[in-house]
Order: sequence, then structure tokens, then C-alpha cells
Amino acid sequence: MSSFTKSTSFNRRALSSLSVESPRSTSSTAFNSPIGSAFASPRTFGGSPRPYTNRLKEISYLFQVLIVAGTLVSFLVIIAGGYLYVVPSLGYNGALQFNDTSVIINSKECDIFDGSWVVDDSYPLYNASECPFVEKGFNCLGNGRGHDEYLKWRWKPKHCNVPRFQVRDVLERLRGKRIVFVGDSMSRTQWESLICMLMTGLDDKRSVYEVNGNNITKRIRFLGVRFSSFNFTVEFYRSVFLVQPGKLLRWHAPKRVKSTLKLDVLDVINNEWSSADYLVFNTGQWWVPGKLFETGCYFQVGNSLRLGMSIPSAYRVALETWASWIETKIDPNKTRVLFRTFEPSHWSDHRSCNVTKYPTPDTQGRDRSIFSEMIKEVVKNMTVPVSVLDVTSMSAFRSDGHVGLWSDNPLVPDCSHWCLPGVPDIWNEILLFFLFRQQVTFFLFVLVL
Repeated sequence: MSSFTKSTSFNRRALSSLSVESPRSTSSTAFNSPIGSAFASPRTFGGSPRPYTNRLKEISYLFQVLIVAGTLVSFLVIIAGGYLYVVPSLGYNGALQFNDTSVIINSKECDIFDGSWVVDDSYPLYNASECPFVEKGFNCLGNGRGHDEYLKWRWKPKHCNVPRFQVRDVLERLRGKRIVFVGDSMSRTQWESLICMLMTGLDDKRSVYEVNGNNITKRIRFLGVRFSSFNFTVEFYRSVFLVQPGKLLRWHAPKRVKSTLKLDVLDVINNEWSSADYLVFNTGQWWVPGKLFETGCYFQVGNSLRLGMSIPSAYRVALETWASWIETKIDPNKTRVLFRTFEPSHWSDHRSCNVTKYPTPDTQGRDRSIFSEMIKEVVKNMTVPVSVLDVTSMSAFRSDGHVGLWSDNPLVPDCSHWCLPGVPDIWNEILLFFLFRQQVTFFLFVLVL
């Protein structure tokens, strides 16, 4: 009687010769070949029955594995082929320069806001005198600025590139969309900049118009520009604090109190924002004593007047109110939310305005802002994704980019607002990168799979 166990018999078969024998071979020959044993007549070895159906099951399993593997390989080939066909048609060689090092999958690979300004003669991106949506006060060249060196600077991150602006691709990506800017006059400047950038891709400039026929003014609450050829709008809502200013309703308040800022109530026009595809917020320039306490405006929370509350504390409460609204009213599957940080001004200590010819090598502390830090802290704790456009540090170098005396009122210098074209154009290039980078990441992820 044979002393082979089942496992010993299996190991011997696995180590035996792979030559194919005749089905009429002896029983030991049948075990010399897996193929031969599969087709041999039923026999016993060592007195133990071994039906050849077991061998058929093994081969059947092998074929199933091969079929699954072949199907998976075919699927990957189809996906890769579709990827190579579809991605160029979507413009990934354009607006986001897919074949350039500027595309980033993992944000840890590159902090796009950590870099420097470099000279680039391909700028500016448009001529303000040919764009009807630039306020006259921001067209510095048109207002007599004698040199254009301030127009020739591009932001270069240390370890990657800001994607080059390709207008036709961006227009296609925005087709059927609604992009909304909410904030103060700096937000309006960025809004004007984006419109002018996009108009360079249109032959028929008349297809772009303000929806209510309004001229661009500083005080108007809503401005909306429609690109009819691509069925999208770029809108601006003036909300300098984001929360609601109000009249004083208490009779026994100190005489110095003329009005209040309701920190726990978002601006009443907020219903106009929530259906946007892209929402870009900012606030900061009005959170100063000259715009608040010196005008008699103090803070209010609920029915309580907070006379002793500091401006940074009030700013934080306002941000929390904004964050609560975002998490309550915004559908993250439809709307992308971004918050641009505080943009520094370049006034001297004595409120004089000295616009330089070139960017300054020393930010003198303007690269840091308590408001910007608060924005990042609040966003970090939110459940709805919000992208922070941290332009504070990069803009702090651009003492050459302000309006200065080249406005529509040269008697009033301006070291807060920016010339157009200029620094806000770079903000918008970064904005567009943030708007579209998730699509690139998705396609790259599929290809890697």
C-alpha cells in the first residue's frame, strides 16, 4: 500500500515533467504531466481514487483567472485611450497646461503661494483702454503713468508654475456657469480684471454686456456681465463686511453710536449668491477704525451692543457667521467656494503714497495679516470644502502695482487699489487654477489606476 498523502501526491505532480504523454500511459505516467493526467482515463494511485474531474476544475479555474486578467487589461487600455482622446479636447493642454509641470496632484508637492515675482514680457494679458468694464480710475497707463515695468511681472512658485492663461479654453470651461464675486472694492477690481481677461478671446465684443445696462460704479450693489456666446455670467455683489450693517434701534445708546454692524447676521443679499457655480469672497479693507468707529459704527450681536469689542474679535465673529451660512446654504456638489485673503496696501506711516517703479524686496511685515490668518483658521474647521486664495504675502512685494496718482482723481493718491492690468490678473490666474484643478486630478487618478 502506498504511503503517499494527498499533499505529497500533489507536490510530486507539480514537480514532475511537463511533457505530454499518451492517454494510454501507465498510472505513474499520467501523473508526470498535468495536461496528460487531465485527459487520462480514471485510475487509482496507491489504492486512493483520483477522478480526473478535479484536474478539469483546476484548468477551468486557470481559464477564469486568465479571462478576468485579460478583461482588466482591456479595460485599462480603453480608459487610457479615452483619456488620451478626451483630455486634449477639453483643453488640458491649454488653460491648465496639462503637459506642463504646473499640474499638481498632491498639494504638498507645491505651495503655489510660496514663490517670487519674475519678469515676463508676455504680460500684460489685455489693454485696459480696450476693455469697457475697467473703471477709469484703475487704468493707470490711460491716466498718464509714464512707465509700464509694473505690467511685466509674473508670479513664479518655487516648485511649480502658475498655469498659463489660455482664454479659449477658459471660456469653454465656464460655458453655462455662474461665477460670483462677493466683497469690497478689491473684489470688484478682481471681477473687472477677469472680465477683461476673458474678453480677449472674443471676436464680437458686443456679445458681452452688463445685464442691467449699468455702468461700473463704486457704490452699486450688483453688477453682472453676461458672455452671451458662452452662456455664462461673471457677477459682483458689493458687501464690504459680508455681514449686515444696520441702523441704531436703541434709544439709550451713547451719542457716539450712529449705526451698528450686525456680526451674527449675513448680508441680506445673500440669497442672490447661493445658486452660483463658483463663489469668491473677500473682506478686509473696511475693517479699520476709519470706516467703523470714526464714523460712529459699532458692533452688535443679537440685541446686544458691543462697544468694547475689538475689530479683530468682531472680524472673527463675522467669519463664523459666514462659515455657518456656507455650511447651511451651499451644496458642495454644485458650488465651489473660495475665499481670497486680505490684500495689503502700501501706505507709509504718515499716510503718504509712494508707488515704486519695481516690486519691493522688503515687505516690511505686510506679508502677514491677522485677518488672513483668521480666514485660514475658520476654513480649516469647516465641513464644506473652501479653497483659500492666500494672496497676502505675494501681493506684499508689489508696491509698484498701486494706482497712486494715476487715477481719475490725481489729487487723491491711492496706495490701496491696484492698477489694471496688474496684480489682480495674477490673482485670477491662480483662481482659475483652483477652479479647474480637481478635474485634472480626477483624470490623472483614473489613468494611474
